[in-house]
Amino acid sequence: MLPLSTTLAFFAASVLLALSPGPDNVFVLLHSAMHGRRAGLLVVLGLCSGLLFHTAAVALGLAAVFAASVAAYAALKLVGAGYLLYLAWGAWNAPVGIANASTERAMSPLQTYLRGVTMNITNPKVAIFFLAFLPQFADPARGPMATQIMLLGGVFMLAALLTFSAVAWCAAGVGQVFQQSPTAQRMLNRVASVVFVALAIRLALVQG
Repeated sequence: MLPLSTTLAFFAASVLLALSPGPDNVFVLLHSAMHGRRAGLLVVLGLCSGLLFHTAAVALGLAAVFAASVAAYAALKLVGAGYLLYLAWGAWNAPVGIANASTERAMSPLQTYLRGVTMNITNPKVAIFFLAFLPQFADPARGPMATQIMLLGGVFMLAALLTFSAVAWCAAGVGQVFQQSPTAQRMLNRVASVVFVALAIRLALVQG
């Protein structure tokens, strides 16, 4: 079991990290502003579910493989960058006004949720970050490391869920203002597209 002091310190650090600029919270902000609160919260659930994959990867040692293998790391980076470019294309070509709302309704809750899952698990930096971050709060003297890593991953997911949900809630409120004007909505779509392209380039060029 994790001591309460360690759990609270880890939770506080996780909240601060979730608030720091990064692909996930930028994605939540833009998606919520463009498509509304419900879609934003579904994406948040998807992103947090993706953290299960990264937590398990650290607990099982899979993240170390990506850290050591240049080819595996590069391949996952390219998949993630490609997915971001796909999102950029979709945002740039998204219809505005009533048509846009109909398009978003056409995307099922499951599809929106899986968009968040895909966004998270195709970012190898998350796996490498977890590999460096989670073990700092684990202690072999307290029991199996894998169990502690899974518990810490759960705490991080809770912190991310609360933080990203707050971002989604606030961004959706601001986005409603843009939805009243087709011109403003089109501008928001263009900005989102450019940001996704920038994130794709950053992910593709960043070193492991």
